[in-house]
Amino acid sequence: MPTTQEASAQDTNTFYRRTLHVLSDGGVPFLVGGSHAFLEYTGIVRETKDFDLFLRRGDMPRAREALEAAGYRTELTFPHWLGKAWQHDDFVDLVFASGNSICVVDDAWFEHAVETQVLGMPVKIVPCEELLWQKSFVMERERYDGADIMHILRAYGSRLDWARLMERFGDNWPLLYSYLLMFSFVYPSEMAALPADVLDELARRHAGHRASDVGDRVCRGTLVSRQQYLTDIGQYGFADARLAPRGGMSAEDAIFWTWAIDHVK
Repeated sequence: MPTTQEASAQDTNTFYRRTLHVLSDGGVPFLVGGSHAFLEYTGIVRETKDFDLFLRRGDMPRAREALEAAGYRTELTFPHWLGKAWQHDDFVDLVFASGNSICVVDDAWFEHAVETQVLGMPVKIVPCEELLWQKSFVMERERYDGADIMHILRAYGSRLDWARLMERFGDNWPLLYSYLLMFSFVYPSEMAALPADVLDELARRHAGHRASDVGDRVCRGTLVSRQQYLTDIGQYGFADARLAPRGGMSAEDAIFWTWAIDHVK
C-alpha cells in the first residue's frame, strides 16, 4: 500500500499528465521547463511541487479555453508574464515571459527545444540557453538561482549555443559575465566548459565599460529583484530598467508586481 504522501504524489503526477494531454489535444504548443528541464540538462533531481509550462503569449487564450473546457480553473495571475491552472489543490504555471518582462517566450524557444520524456510522455523542454537566460535574472532574498546556473554551465557549458546565448542577453551582457566569473570561483578546475573566445570578448567589453557609456542614471537591479532595489527607484532617483524605453514592462504592471510582494504567494 502506498503511503499517503506517495498517493498524493501519484495523484499530482496524474494531474500533470492530464494537463499535458489537454493542451496537446487542444493544439496548444507548449514546452516543459522548471525542474524537469533542469534535470535533463544537469542530471540533478529536484523535489518540487512546481510544474512550469512555457507558451507564447498569443497562445494563452487558447490554452485557458482548453483547460477550462476540461474542468480546470484558470487565471491570468500577472498579465505581463504568468497564468495558472488549477484542479482541486494541484496547479500548473503557464509562463509566457519572465517577471521582469525580459525573457519573452518567442518562436526561437520552440525552434531550439529538446525532445525528451517527462512523466512517461514525449514532450519538448525549453532550450538550455533560455533556461539559463531566465534563471540569471532571479536574485531575490528568498530565491537565488545562481547555483542552478553553475550546475548548468558545468554539465552543459560545452554544448551551449553561445552565440545565441550572447544574443539573448544583449545589453545585459554584464550579468552573463558575472556568472562566468562566479563559475571560475566555484569550479576553478572546470574552466574548459566555458569557451575562451566568449570569456575574452566579455572581458574586452568590461575593460572598455565606462559610466559615460550608459548615459542617464538607471538601476538594472530591478531586473534581478523586484524588491531589493525599490529604494534606488523611489528615493535615489534612478530610472527603473524594467520600464520603457529600456524595458518592456508597463508602469501599471510594475506597480501590481510590487504590490504582489506582500499580497500574492
